[in-house]
Amino acid sequence: MSIVSKDDLLRKQAEVKNTLESFTCRILVCSGTGCVATGSQKIYEKFMEIAKDAPGVTIEFGPHDKDAHVGVKKTGCQGVCELGPLVRIQKGDDVIQYTKVQIEDCQEIFEKSVQGNETIERLLYQKGGKVSRGPEDIPFIAKQTRIVLKNCGKFDAESLNEYIASGGFQALEKAMFEMDPDLVIDQVDKSGIRGRGGGGFPAGKKWIQVARQADPVHYVVCNGDEGDPGAFMDGSVMEGDPYKMIEGMIIAAYAVGAQEGYIYVRAEYPLAISRLRLAISQAEDRGLLGEHILGTDFSFHLHINRGAGAFVCGEGSALTASIEGKRGMPRVKPPRTVEQGLFAKPTVLNNVETFANVPMIIEKGAKWYRSIGPENSPGTKAFALTGSVKNTGLIEVPMGTSLREVIYDIGGGIKGDAKFKAVQIGGPSGGCLITPHLDVSLDFDSLKKMGAMIGSGGLVVMDDKTCMVEVARFFMNFTQNESCGKCVPCREGTKRMLEILERIVAGKGTREDLDLLDELASTITDTALCGLGKSAALPVMSTLRLFRKEYEEHVVDKKCAAKNCTALRRFVISPERCKGCSKCARNCPVGAISGQIKKPYVIDDSICIKCGACESACAFHAIHIEA
Repeated sequence: MSIVSKDDLLRKQAEVKNTLESFTCRILVCSGTGCVATGSQKIYEKFMEIAKDAPGVTIEFGPHDKDAHVGVKKTGCQGVCELGPLVRIQKGDDVIQYTKVQIEDCQEIFEKSVQGNETIERLLYQKGGKVSRGPEDIPFIAKQTRIVLKNCGKFDAESLNEYIASGGFQALEKAMFEMDPDLVIDQVDKSGIRGRGGGGFPAGKKWIQVARQADPVHYVVCNGDEGDPGAFMDGSVMEGDPYKMIEGMIIAAYAVGAQEGYIYVRAEYPLAISRLRLAISQAEDRGLLGEHILGTDFSFHLHINRGAGAFVCGEGSALTASIEGKRGMPRVKPPRTVEQGLFAKPTVLNNVETFANVPMIIEKGAKWYRSIGPENSPGTKAFALTGSVKNTGLIEVPMGTSLREVIYDIGGGIKGDAKFKAVQIGGPSGGCLITPHLDVSLDFDSLKKMGAMIGSGGLVVMDDKTCMVEVARFFMNFTQNESCGKCVPCREGTKRMLEILERIVAGKGTREDLDLLDELASTITDTALCGLGKSAALPVMSTLRLFRKEYEEHVVDKKCAAKNCTALRRFVISPERCKGCSKCARNCPVGAISGQIKKPYVIDDSICIKCGACESACAFHAIHIEA
């Protein structure tokens, strides 16, 4: 049935709510990329098989008054990726959160928690003697403020009906029937929302500039490229709640007078692409997308464009060039994208998370949105929390939340109770924060003062076993590989910086190399063509500033205190522990170890290739890396 009016939308919402309430139980299987990778698809299929064969149970609607209606649904990312595969058992308002579920657990869950009312304690989240039964009881989830991610994990990610039941498209209806385009733009502008893709430019200002362009053809483009290593926020929204982002794009199109829109998604997100295609198709079938939306004269068509995995296509002009079928390379500005973007037409370009915020801003108002977070960076921010932290996963917190709260309250602290060393924020275009920064506000302006940036929201936590020189080399290697090559500073400068860093970790660096790194970093930052090039040196600049002593140890003492740099390792056999069994010598691939049976063996540093085979072979722990 097409939805061609406000009344149709309200009727559909009431109808779906009644349908959902008729379920005796819903089995919500996390089908975000993380849980799919650990086997959740097979768990979903197993629950479907069990439910179909169970007596007195139906998974279809019909005149089965005596049957239990069981819904087996694929949800988006439930957030606690460290504990996947995740399964929620929902009976009305009562929800049980099961963690690390395996195929062999499915039958027991169905019998005890679906058909019965028992809870299987061993599958619940447990920490410090406390057992968490529901998702909101888990500190990782309880301490978040979920706005963009509030639906992820709670309903069928592939169902338009369930999105409508949650209040979906009410903001679009309000915008189209109660507000004119100027008022919509005014609300977005007054909300103060800044682009969540990395730059932090006020979204409302972009919309204003596009709307006032004289050219009658305007476009709306969503950046779903998300190329930062370790980042998966936008991917999770597209997988878990695609309609929210689509609704935000339709509202933007209505506001700026666009009839065509594009979602740019990297091909490495096949699940997101699949669910976006399904969402667009369902929305078109219901009259919520395409011609005459909600029975009005407003039409908007949405297309998906798959990127080829080029990091540079996260930059606006490179992204639009890629959609046009050209090589993804940034261009000189001005003109800006708001003046000449896609096909040289005025274009609103925001990322997934930004568009996903729009429906709630329209529905609840700019004042509500500004009540969350600091004055200059209102709202929430989604982060991908990874690295040496106990609880990794997808989180959403108010802007202005401190690193300490994220790492210790939500993340549960450092793995193995190790010592916190640093966090890389903002991906390869970001910088490092250290212990004195733990209480710094996570917002655009505060981080800029620290020489870092929020970026798209990647947070990689590092402990004291991490070599910061190697971290800088890793990110510089990524940036250099991803350089489009258009401008000399980025193309050649990043290559020279990578060569220097590789010399340093190989034990061949000099003090002069550190000065040259500083000089190259400043030059690239000042002269590169695009924003990605200008931020390419940030990881090196921040680690040089914060961990200068570590760099000097590498070039002067030829040591890596973290024992990560292979070339700077020195394997030593402890005479007190060595039993003279010769196993280390027999496993050495280059014959660098010599000695006599039942007497301590020795390693010849001039021959040793630092492979670690001897350390792995020693049963007496007599071999160690000398710091």
